[in-house]
Amino acid sequence: MNSKALALYQKDFHSEMRTRYAVNSLAMFVIVAVSVILFSIGNETITQSLTAGLFWVVIFFSAMSGLSRAFVSEEERGTTLALQLVAAPSTIFSGKLLFNLILVFCMNVVITVLYSALFDSFAVKNFALFAVSFFFGNAGLAIASTIIAAIISKAGAKGTLYPVLSFPILLPLILTSVQLTLMSFEGSTFLDAKFELAIIICYDIIMLTASYMLFDFVWKD
Repeated sequence: MNSKALALYQKDFHSEMRTRYAVNSLAMFVIVAVSVILFSIGNETITQSLTAGLFWVVIFFSAMSGLSRAFVSEEERGTTLALQLVAAPSTIFSGKLLFNLILVFCMNVVITVLYSALFDSFAVKNFALFAVSFFFGNAGLAIASTIIAAIISKAGAKGTLYPVLSFPILLPLILTSVQLTLMSFEGSTFLDAKFELAIIICYDIIMLTASYMLFDFVWKD
């Protein structure tokens, strides 16, 4: 992470603080989604497996509403060419990825606090396993969302293309994260979850490597 990548992150951060597009989109979606779930279940007691699934469903669709503009905003403001001239593709990707990582983690910490306060079935017995799965799940979500945002920024139908591309790419990550979250509810050990942990860690490594390899072609196309 060099100084230019940090400068790009700071630019995006200050721009977001002025417009609050992503923050407002994320906040509204989280509030609406959690409220709908609460009204739907009423006084019914939901299982831990359903709670884990709903937890990551809210995270997935929240990311869809807030992370898609990482590169779209550059295209709309006409600053893409300027970025291409002043920084290497890997630097640009690093800066955008850092911004999305911080945004995703902040958003999902809030979602986790809401779920733990509002749902009795959201009872974590193995906090270490939950923390590890939460970290790698969110990291993979940010990495995949960043490269997908770069791809759709060059397309015409940006709004509809983002979820279409994201779903098949993020499906293995979401399913594995749901399983790991459920295992943390059940108090499973790291040894019990070694297969799922291997999948999610390998997913993050593969996505990060592929993103840096492909971004040069996507960004200059």
